[in-house]
Amino acid sequence: MKENSLRAIERIVHGRPTSDGAGVRLIRLFDRDLQRRLDPFLMLDFFGSETPDDYIAGFPDHPHRGFETITYMLEGRMRHRDSAGHEGLLETGGVQWMTTGRGVIHSEIPEQQEGRMAGFQLWLNLPAADKLCEPWYQDFTAAELPHFTLSNGITGIVIAGDSQGVIGAVQRPITEPLILDLHLPAGARFEQEIPADRHAFLVPYTGQIQVLGKSLSAVQLGILGPGEAVALESTEASRVFLVAGKALDEPIVQHGPFVMNDEQGIRTALEDFRAGRLA
Repeated sequence: MKENSLRAIERIVHGRPTSDGAGVRLIRLFDRDLQRRLDPFLMLDFFGSETPDDYIAGFPDHPHRGFETITYMLEGRMRHRDSAGHEGLLETGGVQWMTTGRGVIHSEIPEQQEGRMAGFQLWLNLPAADKLCEPWYQDFTAAELPHFTLSNGITGIVIAGDSQGVIGAVQRPITEPLILDLHLPAGARFEQEIPADRHAFLVPYTGQIQVLGKSLSAVQLGILGPGEAVALESTEASRVFLVAGKALDEPIVQHGPFVMNDEQGIRTALEDFRAGRLA
């Protein structure tokens, strides 16, 4: 790949410690301040702790409408239940993909009393035409997620999109998300094509990487600038969450767990929730 077509790190985001649910401690890597810049993605959280008090209460029943949630469990066990009748156990290495659509009330509660719980939750916007679609839910175990191994020792888990000829577990025709978990030995280089019309970012969650000479350390988010591909080089053994998607370029109006295109959509979501009309 020509050097001038490679994406550089445009900005490094350090995230902010916060809590959500019933007091789960996490790092919010981005939310509303970067929704336009990283369209179609709305939010990214990283959670990781060996202290049970940081996660044990989990996320009791709460509503959503108008987007998709992707939870990638790096370590731990979490039980999902929702008002559409779905239930599943998300375990180490697994992915939970939920399309909230017209509305769902769900809970995510740890099924462990000790040990480390860690992972990512990413919010992916739905196009206006699909915001009131039927809710959808799917769990994928670690063994069910497609993966590849390269000759230089790099392995990749393809959650969505495609990489190195491997088709991911989930495809979306409009936002076309690419979601990869890359494991790089020290000194390895990895290139991934990312079409110029995609917004893209990455988060090394262990180790340290460089992109065109700029370093990114664990749990820092690097927003990637213009280009047609990204080249990562690991300065030590590293694991990297790489995400890209095609912008919807539609209005974004968020009120807590509801994401619609206008204020009327939010008012209707609140009315439906209060009246018990969510799925």
